[in-house]
Formats: sequence, structure tokens, C-alpha cells
Amino acid sequence: MAKVGVVLSGCGVFDGSEITEAVAILVALDKRGAQIVCMAPNTAQAGVVNHLTKKADAHARNVMEESARIARGKVTDLASVRAGDVDALVFPGGFGAAKNLSDFASKGANCTVHPEVRRVVLEVHAAGKPIGLACIAPVLAARILGQESPKLTIGTDAGTADAIRSMGGEHVETDPTGVCVDERNRLVTTPCYMNDVGPWVVYQGAERMVEEVLRMAGTR
Repeated sequence: MAKVGVVLSGCGVFDGSEITEAVAILVALDKRGAQIVCMAPNTAQAGVVNHLTKKADAHARNVMEESARIARGKVTDLASVRAGDVDALVFPGGFGAAKNLSDFASKGANCTVHPEVRRVVLEVHAAGKPIGLACIAPVLAARILGQESPKLTIGTDAGTADAIRSMGGEHVETDPTGVCVDERNRLVTTPCYMNDVGPWVVYQGAERMVEEVLRMAGTR
């Protein structure tokens, strides 16, 4: 049974993990018998958004505490996770990946990645274990692993694709349920809500990504 770390970035598309993507990934993993470990950095959110009005909210929130809403309370502090604790990592999308796990939302290709996210990705990559990233999350791999020329997809969004190339990645266009598999770097990416699609399309892409991640985890 593969043990898969799901790295969350809060709760809600505009300031955390995209909930449909996160749940689709959790369901796809559970369907295949994977042992799931949800994890998140124990840090303040970069900002809070009222998801009804889509306006900034003055209330402070913690990324790990908000992630616990998706994880049903079972969430691990990312700082305590080492590569030996998991067989693979998976990152749902949502603006939390671009605001809390990195500052891509404000700095684009000049972004930096949260130090614990950077550390765990580098450790897992160095161990030859697979990493799956959905929606906007592939920008994390481009920033962290750009020197390895990773092949990644965010679908067809030209601006984000250009940013990935600027950070050293190779962008591969895919259809909404498609996946990009980089066997050399052991990365699997899928667009999810980078497209204007519904939950069923998101689930299909998430399932295909999970399938490839687990395949890689079993062939290490």
C-alpha cells in the first residue's frame, strides 16, 4: 500500500486549496487503497478572501488549521515530514498554492517557495519518489526543480505556461482531463480548474494523475 502525502494550502479556491480538486484527489487515492497523509505548513495565510463576496477579509487564518477542514482534522505539520515518511506527494491547486505555498500570485516567475515546501519537494525528488501537482500547483515544481528542466502542464493558459518556461520548465499543452508525465523527473501534472470546467472533468484529471503517481510509486 502506497503512503501518499497530500499537501494542502488552506481551504477554499481563492486563498487555500481548491476543495473539489483536493477531494477528487483524496477519493482517487482512497479508491486505489493508498494510505493518505494530509499535511500543510503551520503558518499564517498570506491573505483571507470572503468566498461569497470575493473581497479581502481582515480576519487572520492559519494554513494548517484551515487545511484541517478538508482533512477532517487529521493534518500533519509539513515541518515534521521527511521523504522517508511517504512514497509520493500530491499537491491540489487553488490560489493557496500561489499565495501560501509560494508567492507566485504576486511575483510570477520571480516567486519564492515556502521553505518547508521547497525542502520536502527536494527531499522527495532526490529519493526518486513521484510528485503529482494539479491546477496552478505545477508552478511550484518549475520554481523548485527548474534546473532539471521538468515537463509540466497547466493546460493551455499562455501566461502561466510562459512563467513555467521562465523558471526552467518545459510546458506541455494538454486537454482538460489530460496529464503530463515526466518520467525522468517523476512528475505528473494535470490542469483541473485551470480550465473553465465542471467537477466531473476535474475528477477525471485528478484520477488520471493519481493513477500515474501510484504507478510510479510502485516502480521505484
